[in-house]
Amino acid sequence: MPSTARLAGLLYLVVAVFGGFAELFARARVRASDDVADALRENAGLMKLAFAADLVAFTAFLLVGLALYALLGRVHRAAALTMLTMNAVATAIQCLNMVNHAGAVLAAQRGSDEVAVLLLDLHGVGYLVAQIFFGAWLIPLGYLVVRSGWVPRPFGYALVVGGFGYLAGLLVELVAPGAASAALALGFLGGVSEIVFLLWLLVTGVSAPVRERVLVP
Repeated sequence: MPSTARLAGLLYLVVAVFGGFAELFARARVRASDDVADALRENAGLMKLAFAADLVAFTAFLLVGLALYALLGRVHRAAALTMLTMNAVATAIQCLNMVNHAGAVLAAQRGSDEVAVLLLDLHGVGYLVAQIFFGAWLIPLGYLVVRSGWVPRPFGYALVVGGFGYLAGLLVELVAPGAASAALALGFLGGVSEIVFLLWLLVTGVSAPVRERVLVP
């Protein structure tokens, strides 16, 4: 069981590094340009690398869900299934959304600048849609962590707060697009909670066996 926890932590680290590179470095660099279509052409290699990095991150994220389900499935079956379902839906949306990413690069290389910008914008919309489930999965995960007894309960509460932070940030971004700083601050709660949990899994693993409980349907 400690090895499963550390595997989940390692996979979560892969998600953070590869996903962070793709979204916060590659696409952010293109979007920050005055001429997005031209930036897509100039950074086509970087965007293709980001495409591959995202696919690695999404695969690792799905495996994180499976590893955590293996650890926590006996704590509360319904909550564990909810967590895994949210994880799988977020992964599916993100994978399908990569068609927009690839389409933006292809359109720019073929000189269809307006289409390229539109597809990159659509990728951003798809990213927001996936964030609904990416944030929501932290709530049952936090609940399971609190009930399990193998990590300090504040970690679980932080994950729940982080999940609601992601969802609140998404709501702010949709309702008031100009309030980017507020949305970023709320999303930061989710990011911090995940990083702390990831570090705990990597460094400590499971410090005590998961409590034996009667399966809850």
